[in-house]
Amino acid sequence: MQLDLNPASEARAATTLHPIIAVATVAATILLLVWPRKRILIPFFLVAFLGSWGQFIYLFGVHLFIIRILIVAGLVRVFATKPSDGGPRLAGGWNGVDTVYVLWVTFHALSDIVLNSGSSSSLIYQSGFVWDSLGGYLLIRCLIREQDDIIRLVKIFAGLVVVLGGAMMYEKFRGQNVFGFLGAISLIPQMREGTVRAQAAFAHPILAGVAAATFLPLFWWLWKSGKAKTAGVFGTFGSMLMIVASGSSTPVLALGSAILGVCLWPFRKSMRAIRWGIVLTLVSLHLVMKAPVWWLIARVDLLAGNSGFHRAALIDMCIRHFSDWWLYGSKDMATWGWDMWDLSNQFVVEADCGGIFTIVCFVMVISRTFGRIGKARKLVEGDTDQEWFFWLLGVTLLTHVVSYFGITYQDQTKFAWCAFLAIATAATYPVLANAPASETAAIPNFKNRSLQVEPATASSARKTGIVLKKLQGS
Repeated sequence: MQLDLNPASEARAATTLHPIIAVATVAATILLLVWPRKRILIPFFLVAFLGSWGQFIYLFGVHLFIIRILIVAGLVRVFATKPSDGGPRLAGGWNGVDTVYVLWVTFHALSDIVLNSGSSSSLIYQSGFVWDSLGGYLLIRCLIREQDDIIRLVKIFAGLVVVLGGAMMYEKFRGQNVFGFLGAISLIPQMREGTVRAQAAFAHPILAGVAAATFLPLFWWLWKSGKAKTAGVFGTFGSMLMIVASGSSTPVLALGSAILGVCLWPFRKSMRAIRWGIVLTLVSLHLVMKAPVWWLIARVDLLAGNSGFHRAALIDMCIRHFSDWWLYGSKDMATWGWDMWDLSNQFVVEADCGGIFTIVCFVMVISRTFGRIGKARKLVEGDTDQEWFFWLLGVTLLTHVVSYFGITYQDQTKFAWCAFLAIATAATYPVLANAPASETAAIPNFKNRSLQVEPATASSARKTGIVLKKLQGS
């Protein structure tokens, strides 16, 4: 069964740790413990994205990946100290997205354990899954609290894609992956139809391109908002290099969805009608086509050698074999058809490997995040800068959804997903928290963090004061 968190090197019963990564891990761990709280995501993401994949210490039969060491150090730091703004450890407190995310992690792990009759290998494997997925999520959620944190994190991503984009172009034209010298990734890049598919420090070229595509709307926000125009430009440039060098269709489709999302901005007040129109169109096509509507994916032919047919077949086999996986997943996917072991679709992975409760919770994480962003955008109508910010957050989420149809997040890309969820929560909670207090309350301005309110009641004034305190910090 192909699950989504441990690289193939985990099968090796020997430590794989390059001296450079060992030194970087020690340095990052120290910085996580002693640096100012607002800066500790810098060493975490630098190590996570520039060489951590496949680097681990083999200890007593357990593969201790270095990113997990950093997660532990970061969690110790955030739970040993209180936020400077005096608010809850999670920005905005616990919310519906947090709940369904934890349920998704729980069902995903328990399904595999039950499916494998509680074997020790399954227990160890799923412990690693929970460590990465839940530990990484909580760490980033605790540290992304306000707009300054969001800007800082997006600037980190901009710097990373510039470095990775340069490395991937070198890999494409020189035929050598510089990250291969670290030992966990091949020096020789992948080839398809005579074209080099660069991957840099990622587990696969598609994941490298997808990471770049999902960052693009955030870089556009940096540029348009004037928060960091230079970082926005360089981030966009680096992302485009990564997408081109990856030589994969999925990142191109994610890029196309980002461009489409921006182009729909003038129709933002008609999105409900547009969404229903898309649904009705797909239903109509399903009724008149000879094959089910998901076979349209097989007709997508952006690059030579793309696997659109395989993606469509994965969905088809998943639906046809519902009775095999619906309760807690199945181990027989490889017998359902040619290459069905290659679950290069996140939604299919959640269904086939986790059952109905896992896939439902995963979809709910996405739908509830869309809901939060959409409500926040409507509440700030009239403030164009604010509306653009929330709109581009929605576009970012759209790029992730499109990417999930073509790949599973197996490597450091999963932490980019956690970072996005944390950004979406930190950006929306002040608006959503204040909205029920009074219809006359002004919306918090994320641009200058000012708030003016005409309270209708003492209760609404008190709630607004709490929001203002969280926004202004200590």
